[in-house]
Amino acid sequence: MSSEKLALFEGQKYLCLETYKKNGQGVKTPVWFVMSNGIIYIATAASSGKVKRLNHNKSVKISPSNFKGEPKGEWMEGQAFFGDESELNLTKSLRNKKYGLLSKIIGKFVSRNGKIVSIGIKL
Repeated sequence: MSSEKLALFEGQKYLCLETYKKNGQGVKTPVWFVMSNGIIYIATAASSGKVKRLNHNKSVKISPSNFKGEPKGEWMEGQAFFGDESELNLTKSLRNKKYGLLSKIIGKFVSRNGKIVSIGIKL
């Protein structure tokens, strides 16, 4: 990812992630995110709609956003992938550092409902 594109997400708490249904219709979701080595990472429940949609189409659009998902910048196209165990651990660690106690509480709540996965996004 170019450092120019990545810089748009520096200091932001949320990004709006657009994933696509089988019929091509976009679904926008505000999410917490972290960055490492030029990749944006998101941790989410394996049973979430975003994961189901990414299983069919790895193309995404992202934009810095507020907590409601209203874009605060330009939309950028990217390709998503599912991270391995080490990327999941990195994502959780960076997320806990960035979002603090609330991240730990939400992480425990979500993990009770099933497996957590890491989604990586390359722009």
